[in-house]
Amino acid sequence: MIAKDQISHNDEESYEKVTLECPICGTRNNLRIPCKIINESKQLTTISIPRGLVCDHHFQAFVDKNFQTRGYQKIDFELSSMEFYEQNIEQTSGDQVQNLSSIPAFEEILNLLRTAVKDKDILGSAILTVNGKVLYSSLPENTLFNTMKEFEVRNEKELVAVRRMFLELENRMKICSNYMELNDVNFILVLVFSKKIKLGMGNLLLKDLSKKIIAKV
Repeated sequence: MIAKDQISHNDEESYEKVTLECPICGTRNNLRIPCKIINESKQLTTISIPRGLVCDHHFQAFVDKNFQTRGYQKIDFELSSMEFYEQNIEQTSGDQVQNLSSIPAFEEILNLLRTAVKDKDILGSAILTVNGKVLYSSLPENTLFNTMKEFEVRNEKELVAVRRMFLELENRMKICSNYMELNDVNFILVLVFSKKIKLGMGNLLLKDLSKKIIAKV
């Protein structure tokens, strides 16, 4: 299945500039943040900043729904790309975000995803709800929008029962996804591969990662 790239990087309405300051050296820089992720978040969004975007340090920023930075923290792991995920403050019954991040192995799951994208042919990973809401993402921004839109369309057409999806973009990047359930929480695991990876190999790598995640819980 070929998915056309319909989202423009120049669509400024899709982004908001947020000023971030490194908690280690104090360097400041404005970064474009996808509005959809912040707007859909019920609480704070954690943004993990890799080395080179603001300064030579890795750190995390906590951004509220008004695109205001509420705080920062140092991190002791390396990142290969910018990450987004919702920071839980309140416990909300039935909330997929709260339920997933409350799994004791949640941080270990994130570490598995971070380790996976160190492979130069794995360009990013994501955890989405079945209707396309982002729970976690390190996907390239344009690919993230395409992936969210695809699942939104499937949800609107009541195609959420599809357990796996394989897409090839016009630039030959591959998107492989797998429906998963952990501790009664339903979500979709997504990996994005470079054009060198065939869909069959992408599916095998996705299955392997899914097994590792299940083993952590």
